Amino acid sequence: MEEKAMKIIERAVKNVPVQDGVTGLKNKTDKKTRDSQIGWVKKPLVREILYRYVWEANTSAFNVNVYNKADVQYTEYNGGHYDWHIDTFFGDTSLTARKLTITVQLSEPDQYEGGDFEFVEAPPLPKEAKKKGSVLVFPSYLKHRVTPVTKGIRKSLVAWFEGEHWR
Repeated sequence: MEEKAMKIIERAVKNVPVQDGVTGLKNKTDKKTRDSQIGWVKKPLVREILYRYVWEANTSAFNVNVYNKADVQYTEYNGGHYDWHIDTFFGDTSLTARKLTITVQLSEPDQYEGGDFEFVEAPPLPKEAKKKGSVLVFPSYLKHRVTPVTKGIRKSLVAWFEGEHWR
């Protein structure tokens, strides 16, 4: 990620209040599935920065109908994890559906151990994916997880960009 964009994001998440992360449409806390602290970033400029990366990835790889509409979440894993899950909610009755997920690494790789981001049916991500400022964009229906953090704190920013329901 560009240095200027990274600085804007770091300022935006600096004082975001966090609480236990929840799972699924029922917004339940389940430490067995997810053990993290989350907060919501309300700065439109942050969403705009993320959308530029989503737009570029979508144009070059996915070509799905996606709007510049997203929830932006700041996450801390302090000894935590997030087990296998998808980011879209099939059967949801809202007007839009999560289509593309973007994650931005906010920690340096030497600030934590473990906390690997993995997909079910894909080879391991390269080491560069753990670098601060690395950006990953993928379809929200891909099953993925964050392995347990065994030392330190892993910080990231996640957003889900929406479009018309999958058909």
